[in-house]
Amino acid sequence: MDKIKAKITPNLISKKHLVVLAIMLLLTVLAINFNNSINHKSLARKDILIANVQQGDLEITVDGYGSLKSANLQLITTLTKATVKQILLKPGALVNKNSIIVRLENPELEQLVESAQQQLTQQQANFRQLKVNQQRELLNENASIAELNALFQTAKLKRSAQQKLIVDGIVSQLSYQQTVLNEQQLQQRISIAKQRIKQLALVHKEALNIQQQRINQQQGQLNIAQKRVNRLTVTAGFNGVLQRLSVELGQSLNAGQEIALIGSVSDLIALIKVPQTQAQQVALDQKVIIDTRQDKIIGKVVRIDPIVKDNTVTIEISLPKNLPNSARPQQNIDAQIIAKTLKNTKYIQRPANVQAQTKVSLFQLNSDITQAKKTVLTLGEKASRFIEIKNGAQVGDTFIISDLSNYKVKKLTIN
Repeated sequence: MDKIKAKITPNLISKKHLVVLAIMLLLTVLAINFNNSINHKSLARKDILIANVQQGDLEITVDGYGSLKSANLQLITTLTKATVKQILLKPGALVNKNSIIVRLENPELEQLVESAQQQLTQQQANFRQLKVNQQRELLNENASIAELNALFQTAKLKRSAQQKLIVDGIVSQLSYQQTVLNEQQLQQRISIAKQRIKQLALVHKEALNIQQQRINQQQGQLNIAQKRVNRLTVTAGFNGVLQRLSVELGQSLNAGQEIALIGSVSDLIALIKVPQTQAQQVALDQKVIIDTRQDKIIGKVVRIDPIVKDNTVTIEISLPKNLPNSARPQQNIDAQIIAKTLKNTKYIQRPANVQAQTKVSLFQLNSDITQAKKTVLTLGEKASRFIEIKNGAQVGDTFIISDLSNYKVKKLTIN
């Protein structure tokens, strides 16, 4: 019995294998291309920023902002009620100590000065009248003494004559004793009169002193009144700039009300604000670089405000006496406080959106800047535009510091 044998078709089997192999190869190519598209991107050189790792001393700074202020300020207020009669200077004007800012008016003060002057004149007239009266009184006393001296001399001569006549019995003993007694009484009266003149001189002197004190007292009242009138002409008081004028023409002012604020021009300080989170790095006597947009000035921290306001701390900076022309009161400034210096450390220009004391992945470039691969860096302290590198890079390495956080790839090609 014959058997039927199936026909073998080798060509058909080979074709199927080839199709399968082709499909697998295609899938492999697609997978490779897809993987490359995920892990590899191309960028133009002009679209990225690069920086090299450097080594050296790195100054750790605290950045702040603020303004220049006058170290010396003088607030001018009214001494009495007054009305603004004239305004001569406006804010921003340079002034010296004799510069007139405003003129005030108060008729009552002027009348007070006139009244005080009249009273002073009357007291001075009383003083002169007192001296005249004392001179007249002194002349009367001297005249009395002269008269007593004449009587004394007469009594003395009479006693001398009777002393010779009493021997001959011409003058009685009683008459002689009366003459002697009269002489002695006149001598005592002269002595008392001289003592009275001495005492009178003391009394006169004290009376003049009392009257002089009254004159001085009245002169003081006149000076006070005149000073109040003089203060109606408001002057700056020292060399500086008129920073603020708080009055208007015709305004009525009360005693103690502010008129103007004068600030020094050459003697300045800087008041800057720093973030609260960085304020603990600031200490007294630290060096500060003040940037006026035109010049840089070296200052020193002299005061740290203990109060936190709006998440910032105010720092007062002393400045040198000789300042550039760009430094003026109320001028806005930037400042860098040098907190400390890291000696001989590695650092790089600070990449975008990185923080101090963190780890970050940056693209490290090869020597010809055509390829870049991701590298993990351990960062240290931030120093203005730079940041310390603790680990992950060597001096001279080049990194892309642009923000590439949207690129989820491990490698880059730079065109």
